Amino acid sequence: MNVNYRTVAFAISAASVLAGCSRAPVAEHEEVRAVRTMVAGQANGTVGANYSGEIRARYESELGFRVGGKIAARLVEVGGHVKRGQPLLQLDAAQESLLLMAAGADTDAARSRVAQARVDVARTEQLLARQFASQAELDHQRLALQQAEAQLRAAQAHQQLNVNQRGYTTLVADRDGVVSALQAEAGQVVAAGQPVVTLAADGEREVAINIPESRIDELRQAHDLQVSVWAHPGQTWHGVLRELAPDTDSVTRTYSARITIGQPDPALLRLGMTASVYAPDVDGQRAIRLPLTAIVDGDGKRQVWVVDQKTRRVAARVVQLGSAQNDSVLVTTGLAGGETVVTAGVHLLQPQQLVRVAGDGK
Repeated sequence: MNVNYRTVAFAISAASVLAGCSRAPVAEHEEVRAVRTMVAGQANGTVGANYSGEIRARYESELGFRVGGKIAARLVEVGGHVKRGQPLLQLDAAQESLLLMAAGADTDAARSRVAQARVDVARTEQLLARQFASQAELDHQRLALQQAEAQLRAAQAHQQLNVNQRGYTTLVADRDGVVSALQAEAGQVVAAGQPVVTLAADGEREVAINIPESRIDELRQAHDLQVSVWAHPGQTWHGVLRELAPDTDSVTRTYSARITIGQPDPALLRLGMTASVYAPDVDGQRAIRLPLTAIVDGDGKRQVWVVDQKTRRVAARVVQLGSAQNDSVLVTTGLAGGETVVTAGVHLLQPQQLVRVAGDGK
């Protein structure tokens, strides 16, 4: 049987063409991206700077003896409340007592020399009146009296100095307060001026915090600082920035600051408590806070994706950013509030892309 292969091939090709012409066109499927969104809302201030610290006294004194010696007695305990003038520590005063006795003896001797010089002057004056002594002898006796009186004043001053030295062997509180630390114990030999007691004065209380370099200006502009303590949740106190260090710490590279607490309650705010300082109004303007995941870079500009609630399609919106903290950022311009902004999945979107909010089932 003879088969014309050319004819068969032509028939197959024609059949393929007819089949292709009769096939219906395939419709393209538009991809829908799943995203997470939030409604942008306005609020006063910024992301809310929060700083941790501890309760400290406004005035803290490191006290030490004015003289050196061996500590004989410790009269207070750490945490004890003391009054102004109350003894804290006592040095062994044996040496100062001996010096005081010696100074007293020198004073008595100088007083005796003055008495003798006065007698000599009186006797010489009588002899001069009878022409039994010369004027030169009287002048000499008067000069000796002046020298004796000067020596007496010096001895008395030295005696008073030793009295003071004897009194310096007792360290007393310079104000009412709480003993927050003791750096020496009985039996220890200390030098003059060496700190041995730390006294936290009653009255004003502060929070000692550390500020990073990027937040210095914001803290200075804060209008309403709120202080809270971990031990009493729900209670807050008004705070004011009183002191800001001009230089950073060499280790932490942060600036130390002191926040004064208005009307502190000593029963609630105890020394050393963990405190938190919150600055809710740093920028002092109305702005919108968004998570950092909502921000994308496009053509060198900061942008967010805004969702049209009717069409469920996204459009890019250029924004200006303000302060940032942790995972939040402040949007100062570009959003009016009320827009639905994409917060997750932003890097997979294109303009006018159809989106589906994760979890809504659409």
